[in-house]
Amino acid sequence: MDDIAEHMHISKKTIYQYFGDKTSLIRSAVFHVFEEVKDNIIAVQSSINNPIKALYETKKIAVEVLGKKEKSPQYQLQKYYPAIYAEIRKKELSAFGETFKMSLKKGMEMGLFRTSIDTEFITRIYFNGFGGLRDIELFPPKDNDIDLIIGKYIDYHLRAIVTPKGLNFLEKYN
Repeated sequence: MDDIAEHMHISKKTIYQYFGDKTSLIRSAVFHVFEEVKDNIIAVQSSINNPIKALYETKKIAVEVLGKKEKSPQYQLQKYYPAIYAEIRKKELSAFGETFKMSLKKGMEMGLFRTSIDTEFITRIYFNGFGGLRDIELFPPKDNDIDLIIGKYIDYHLRAIVTPKGLNFLEKYN
């Protein structure tokens, strides 16, 4: 709190007028960043016609936000503020689920994804798996490059749902 007050050129007392404690300040900051990321991801999903490209562009946003090593905000949040981290995880599906399902449907219409997939199931499996990638015990940041493991996961995910046309595009795109 001292560092924040100094950086902002205000007193700690001023900070405490708006936030009851350090945890409430962190929670507010985390949710602010979450909303910005949500808006960016929805904008990417809406502006890129090809859902395979859109997924890889979304990956870039995720990697930027998650950070790469032990000092990343993601790591710090999981380690020191697990309740806030759990709260954010719960919000993800409701915040991104519908956009993700629309992307799946667009891919089916374009002939890139199999029409037989269950979009609700695939959406839930995708978000559950993506959450696992960020588990610092399952994938310790010091041993895993988040960019690399998200890329592998997206490839794994797409290969499970693409048509031959989609696979051809995916292999050319990669």
